[in-house]
Amino acid sequence: MRLFYHPMSSNSRRVIATALHLGVELELERVELGAGANRTHAFLAINPNGKIPVLDDDGFYLWESHAIVLYLVDGVPHQQLYPAERHARADVNRWLFWCAYHFTPAVGTISRERVSKRMVGGHGGPDPTEVARGERLFRDAAVVLDGQLAHRPWIADAGFSVADFAIAAPLMHTRAAQLPVADYPHVARWFAAVEQLPAWRAAAAIR
Repeated sequence: MRLFYHPMSSNSRRVIATALHLGVELELERVELGAGANRTHAFLAINPNGKIPVLDDDGFYLWESHAIVLYLVDGVPHQQLYPAERHARADVNRWLFWCAYHFTPAVGTISRERVSKRMVGGHGGPDPTEVARGERLFRDAAVVLDGQLAHRPWIADAGFSVADFAIAAPLMHTRAAQLPVADYPHVARWFAAVEQLPAWRAAAAIR
C-alpha cells in the first residue's frame, strides 16, 4: 500500500502512527504542498478535495484520514486498537467523530495561522482574529477532553485505541503553534504518554 502524505500534516501523522503500531507497511510518497502538487490534475483525480493523506491499495484510493485508519485496522486480524465489542467500538467511534468535527478544526485554526502560513508562504502573518477564534474553540474542546481523561489513562473506556492516535495527531504542532495544552493537566499527561509510544516517535522522525 502507498500513502500520499506530508510530514507536517497531522492528518498524515494519525495514519502513519497507526500503521506503524499495527505493523502495516506503507510506501510513503511525499506530496509537496508548497509547490501545489496536491492541485495537479493527477492528484485531483485520486482525491478531488486536493487534500492529504490518500491511501492507494492496489488502485483503490481512499481519502479522509479517519477512514484510512479504520481501513488499516480492518486489515489486521486480532488487532487491539479498535475493539470488536459493540459498545466499546461505539465509544471509540464517538471520539473519532468528535475529533473530526470539534477537536481537529479547533487546533487546525490555530496551527494554520501560526504554522501552515509560514510553511506554505505567501499568506502573510497570523491573523489575530482567527487565532483568537481558534483559541476559543480549543478551550471548549480541551475542557471536554480533559474531563474525559481525568480518571483514565487513555481516551476510550476500553483502553488505548485509534482514538488516541487520532486526537493526538493535531497536537503534533503544540510547540510551534503555541497550543495551551499545559493549561489542561490531564490532556498534557496523556499527550506526553502518546509522545513516548514507539509508533508515534517513529512517525515523528519521518521527513
